[in-house]
Amino acid sequence: MQIIDFIATIIILTASGALAPGPLFFATISQGTKNGAKSGLIFSISHTIVEFLIIILLALGLLTISEQPFVKIVIGLIGGIVLIIFGLIQIYSTIYKSNEKDIKKISNHHLFLIGLVFTGLNPYFIIWWLTVGAQLIIIALEFAALIGVIFMFICHVWIDYLWLTSVAYFSKKGKNIMSSKWYKPLMIIFGAILIYYGFNFIISAVSR
Repeated sequence: MQIIDFIATIIILTASGALAPGPLFFATISQGTKNGAKSGLIFSISHTIVEFLIIILLALGLLTISEQPFVKIVIGLIGGIVLIIFGLIQIYSTIYKSNEKDIKKISNHHLFLIGLVFTGLNPYFIIWWLTVGAQLIIIALEFAALIGVIFMFICHVWIDYLWLTSVAYFSKKGKNIMSSKWYKPLMIIFGAILIYYGFNFIISAVSR
């Protein structure tokens, strides 16, 4: 995989995951109505800390075994399957489930702590990095060892800041992101992209 293709893959997979609603997304909407873009920025910082620690721990663990063909095949297959499942769930949820949700206001005003908890205890987030993310980390290690992983993280993390801060800002303005006419089609497109990359990961793993 060329570096341009790698960067594009990171950005596309990041966007498809970041835009999907989860605990941190709804907390951002709730707190954004009261604190505006500031809450999205604080959530992004706390999210970054948890995510960076997970990535480094995974990278250090994979650094010693990433050259083993069996490891690459297993991670590629699992990552591909998980991407396909996530893509199908995303498309199904977008089409058949209502976007109207009861968003409870969070009484705890410690936004930073909320961001840590909602990130670290999000099963989707953990599974994504243990499967799909692990595949990206292996590719990054092949590029430039731990420097490659840092580069991958930089290409990834700015989208979280842009998205969460924007969601919080527009929540303050009284606009519902999920009710926007572009949101559903975009989620379906990203779901299809996840499925495409899932098959791509599987094919790459099998052909090693």
